[in-house]
Amino acid sequence: MPRIRPVDVMLSSVVVLWALNVTLSKYILEHGFEPLVYSAMRYGSASVVFVGLARTIRLTRRLAYVVALAAAALLYVNQITFVYSLRLTTASTVGLIFGATPIATAAIAFAFGLERPSRRFAAAASVSLAGVALVALGSGGGLSGNLGGDLLGFCTAVTWGAYSIAISVLMRDHSPIRISATVLPLMAIPIALTAIPQFGRMDYGSVEPWVWAVFALAVLGPLVITNLLWFRALDEVGPSHATLFNNFQPFVAVLFAVVLLSERLSAVQIGGGVLIAGGVVLAWHRQLAPAAVE
Repeated sequence: MPRIRPVDVMLSSVVVLWALNVTLSKYILEHGFEPLVYSAMRYGSASVVFVGLARTIRLTRRLAYVVALAAAALLYVNQITFVYSLRLTTASTVGLIFGATPIATAAIAFAFGLERPSRRFAAAASVSLAGVALVALGSGGGLSGNLGGDLLGFCTAVTWGAYSIAISVLMRDHSPIRISATVLPLMAIPIALTAIPQFGRMDYGSVEPWVWAVFALAVLGPLVITNLLWFRALDEVGPSHATLFNNFQPFVAVLFAVVLLSERLSAVQIGGGVLIAGGVVLAWHRQLAPAAVE
């Protein structure tokens, strides 16, 4: 039986909150929020929280600012593709596609020589990916009828993997709060500018009070709390190992969709969830060996 480490608990908590975020975001977008307004207000609110906690956004090296800008750009694309994938397709479909995140992250990390995946990790990723495929198969004849939404969902997974790698570089010299206080405002400002037309046409009076409450939950839980836990986990185990836990997310996201959005869950999806969990358990036995970076 593998030993459960604190970092495993952190990663599992992050994945549960992210899975919930897919359903919360879908609900918010269906109840009065424009997609870009939602992202701009959400990340603007989180930026205020982290700047207040950090009290400074200074980084230690000039190169760190370049990496922070790259991370902000990746997060900008990530959030645009995320909200529009939810606009075009279902929450469960988006959650299922996020299962591709660990594979994308490992491929990017390997390409840049940041990590050297072990054979055990490759096997674990394969098992989990097979589980993701079963979950997708059990969702009812394919991912969805909207190819555009599926492609945007896949882009969300890839950009999140690249963002995680950029953050892991910053974690060598900076705390999670300092990184969030720097990267989130760098992303929030341009997305707010992009959202200006939608700010003008959104009917704020039509947004019910409970939708604002759900919005507050989407900021504090899946964004503020997860940022702190995720960054610490990246620093301990590296992006490829950390994002392997994302293979839990498709199944958990479907569970939330069943409970909160009345979507159906099939026996095939349950079987896929078992494989997803099995892949993560397999990866617990051995951590990735980092490659030397010059």
